Amino acid sequence: GDLGENQLFWGQKELQQILLLLLALVAVPWMLFPKPFILKKLHKERFQGHSYRFLGTSEMDPDSEPDSARSRHDDFNFGEVFVHQMIHSIEFVLGAVSNTASYLRLWALSLAHSELSTVFYEKLLLFAWGYDSLIFKLVGLIVFAFATAFILLGMESLSAFLHALRLHWVEFMNKFYHGDGYKFKPFSFATLADDEE
Repeated sequence: GDLGENQLFWGQKELQQILLLLLALVAVPWMLFPKPFILKKLHKERFQGHSYRFLGTSEMDPDSEPDSARSRHDDFNFGEVFVHQMIHSIEFVLGAVSNTASYLRLWALSLAHSELSTVFYEKLLLFAWGYDSLIFKLVGLIVFAFATAFILLGMESLSAFLHALRLHWVEFMNKFYHGDGYKFKPFSFATLADDEE
């Protein structure tokens, strides 16, 4: 849609769309490529000048080299680091798309509730107010009040609760929760006081 007089400057819509698209296209490779190559460079720098072998009981016996010395050069696997970073990048992009869809869904629901309230107002209250009968106006007002209280307010409250729960579960968890094997321990002031003693 056209922003009309709400534009901050001429061409704002086009510039923002192009800029955001370019930023999104640059951000994905920026998340994916630097970390594995930086880690590879750091690993090479760490062992620069440490390419000598330990002398064991026999210089000709490669099995006599200690395991710690041999594994020190082999502990960096570029492919594994790259695949791990690729998985995290894909998760981040999918999470961003999912979160955007979540907020669009919230916007659509609020728009639907706004339209529903307009329908109730126009088809119940204004329709009843068009008649001269006081009883008809009173019935229209009562039906409008019940529709507003039970349908709009009830649905809106339930919707707000469910969306808060869903946003916490889906969006909060995909940013901060890592199932690293730590047992969940709920916060309690009693256990906090016990730990301090």
